[in-house]
Amino acid sequence: METQVDLKSIYKPSEDVVARDVQGEFIIIPITSGIGDLEDEIFSLNETGRVIWNKLDGKKSLKEISKELSDEFDGVSADIEKDCVGLAGELLKRNMLVPTVGTEHCSVPTMITEIK
Repeated sequence: METQVDLKSIYKPSEDVVARDVQGEFIIIPITSGIGDLEDEIFSLNETGRVIWNKLDGKKSLKEISKELSDEFDGVSADIEKDCVGLAGELLKRNMLVPTVGTEHCSVPTMITEIK
C-alpha cells in the first residue's frame, strides 16, 4: 500500500520507533510489533535520509524542511522536495512516521502524490 504525502503536511517520528547511530550507520528500530516490514524490521538511512529524519520534528511542514535543506546545502529545491516526499512516504508506509495531530492532508493508505 502506498501513502499520500503532501508538502504542506507536518510529520513526526512514531513513538513506536527509536533511531540510533550504530557504528556509523543510522538506523530506525521498531520497539513494538506491527511496525516496519516483516522482512526487514530495521530500517537504515543514508546521509540524506538522516538529515531529513532529524528535521521531522512535528513542527515544520515538509515544504519548510525542504526549504531549510535547500538553503543549508545549496541544493535544487525540486530535488530536495522529491527526496523529502519519497522518504516520508516510505516511512509512513512502514508506520515509522506519523502525521501530527490536526494534519488533515494525510490519509493512510492512498497513493504518493506528485510534488506540488
